Amino acid sequence: MSERPKWLDNAVFYEVYPQSFKDTDGDGIGNINGITEKLPYIKGLGCTAVWINPCFESPFGDAGYDVSDYCKVAPRYGTNDDLINLFNEAHKLGMHIILDLVPGHTSWEHPWFKESMKAKRNEFTDRYVWTDSIWEEPVGYGSLRGISDRDGSCAVNFFTHQPALNYGFYRPTRPWQQPTDSPGAIATREALKDIMRFWLSKGCDGFRVDMAGSLVKNDEDGKGTIALWQNIRAFLDEEFPEAAMVSEWGEPYQSLAGGFHMDFLLHFGSSHYNDLFRCEKPFFNGSGDASAFVEKYIDSYERSGGKGLICIPSGNHDMDRLARHIHGDNKKLAFAFLLSMPGAPYIYYGDEIGMNYVEGLTSVEGGYGRTGSRSPMQWDSSANAGFSTAAADKLYIPIDPDSDRPTVQKQLADENSLLNEINKLILVRQANRPLQSLGKIEFVCKGEAGKPLAYIRSFESERIFIVINPGVNSAEIEVNFSFGEVIYSFGKGAALCENKCTVSAGSAVFVKIK
Repeated sequence: MSERPKWLDNAVFYEVYPQSFKDTDGDGIGNINGITEKLPYIKGLGCTAVWINPCFESPFGDAGYDVSDYCKVAPRYGTNDDLINLFNEAHKLGMHIILDLVPGHTSWEHPWFKESMKAKRNEFTDRYVWTDSIWEEPVGYGSLRGISDRDGSCAVNFFTHQPALNYGFYRPTRPWQQPTDSPGAIATREALKDIMRFWLSKGCDGFRVDMAGSLVKNDEDGKGTIALWQNIRAFLDEEFPEAAMVSEWGEPYQSLAGGFHMDFLLHFGSSHYNDLFRCEKPFFNGSGDASAFVEKYIDSYERSGGKGLICIPSGNHDMDRLARHIHGDNKKLAFAFLLSMPGAPYIYYGDEIGMNYVEGLTSVEGGYGRTGSRSPMQWDSSANAGFSTAAADKLYIPIDPDSDRPTVQKQLADENSLLNEINKLILVRQANRPLQSLGKIEFVCKGEAGKPLAYIRSFESERIFIVINPGVNSAEIEVNFSFGEVIYSFGKGAALCENKCTVSAGSAVFVKIK
């Protein structure tokens, strides 16, 4: 992995789902200029960087994750110049912008795929994963069949309209499975570099990479995909060494070896992330068990050798809203955890005010059950919660109908709000190096059922003890150090004695170690 961009050392990210964030032209869909308008709000919250979900031209069968032109902003969001202006305005505020890159598939409306469907061989024939015969389907992937004169079936990555791009097969087992060093696979890789080069040269600060671990097929332990990303990392090191890269992979020991600076622990795979926030008995609702998550986290932390950042988000566009499962002040305890862990924390738009998952919505642009987590940002008490001046029936997704829905306006005015607590936590994080991205971690209590989470964050000679107890009973923890200054406390706090901490129910404390 290359040297990490210095700005990641204290980065706090904010994820923006552009179609639902802020509409400035009254068409009911959020846009790039709306993000630019709200940059001061994001900075005021304490965030230093923004991840924007796909904003490129698309037929929007999957909310923009089906790209038809990687180098053109979708007209509904604005223009390329609007996006470049967003980069510039963010940089003036000392902030950074990363874009969502979808390298594994395109829309079936992409010009590459239209050329690839042709029977006569051309530059794009091998840009996608095709079998040699219409009668053979690529096992394990699903396929498009009988859609053109070309003989063969094309693998898809997710929805039917998302044909899989060809980066080769690590272990080819059929004649049509091209190796990773085939001309077709190499051409796809180089085209991906051209896309990255295009946006980085215009001021983009890096990328969050969708399904980053899935590119090479038949890939034993990710070896082929790791090698692919190492090749791309070498290109970035030469041309754009400050470009930050975060992967949707979920196995940090693999993604960080591939040259990514950051990887997410997410709601799929073996992370046990859902044990904390989204299950029948979430730890942060006071009745769950965090120990399996901690064990997996320690394993990932040790296997990656401290070479990158393991990032834990409050949520994202693919998950239930945090507030669907974590209630009341327990949301504040969840953020005390998220903002005191190593790596760069990610806050999903609206989670900072406790936006609800909106139940019962009809699917919008392939959202299905995810649609309820993608409703418009709630800014104030005006029409459409300040998101848009459009008629309510013209909104991209309906506003949360709850008359008591949270808004930024209300929470800014309430000193005890979730929003203000998150701002306080970020200020504490930024004032203490051990709490930032690179501070080391050692767990003291793993959050077994009925017990708190407790850990030590350290950087050089500084150490900070964090204890978070979402349970209904107080808990006692024995330690082998002495306590110094309390730098953050929530709830009834903790009684700190020599070698012992008694933390109250529903409380969190950050305290320096002497």
